Amino acid sequence: MNTNVQKVRKDYAKRELKRDDLPNSPVELLEDWLSAAESTDPDDYNAMCLSSVDETGKPSSRIVLLRSITDQGIRFFTNYESKKGRDIAVNENVCVNFFWRDWERQVRITGVASRCTPKVSDDYFASRPRASQIGAWTSHQSKSNVEPKIQERIKDAIESFKDAEVIPRPDFWGGYDLSIETIEFWQGRPSRLHNRWRYRIKNESEGAWNVDLLDP
Repeated sequence: MNTNVQKVRKDYAKRELKRDDLPNSPVELLEDWLSAAESTDPDDYNAMCLSSVDETGKPSSRIVLLRSITDQGIRFFTNYESKKGRDIAVNENVCVNFFWRDWERQVRITGVASRCTPKVSDDYFASRPRASQIGAWTSHQSKSNVEPKIQERIKDAIESFKDAEVIPRPDFWGGYDLSIETIEFWQGRPSRLHNRWRYRIKNESEGAWNVDLLDP
């Protein structure tokens, strides 16, 4: 075992997050933090860890990409037959977590994931590079013992769509909207005494939120 991991220490001290810094809507603050993160990490600032739970109660986590912020919450896309898709089908409650090292910040969101409308998924799929569209048709995401034949499936998909100007979206691929029930903003502070503010939905129709200060 690499015992050096026990000795790693970092004291977060770049910024703080006070009550006066919090807007009425957490979405506004999320957008501000995403914009700041983009300025230092334009390639991966929208990466978030998505956690789901299967029918037996076992959790799984993986990195997915935030693709938009909507009136309903946040949106991502995936294969509906993947592990995450199967989990969401039996338990729609999920959690996502952003971590931006350069800003010493985290955001954790809990809520309910529901499939986007077919039009939303169609429009996004149409915006993807053609190679990614082929990949969506080709991948049997999360299935075992099928990867050795993936190159054969890629060739078949390319052949199938060689005359197609527009590649249609497969029915098993699309988006999810994650409604925000709680969202916590974590700002690293010295001596592990971090600033933690949690918004909880109070009145969804009015966009009203309760705000709590959490102990570090």
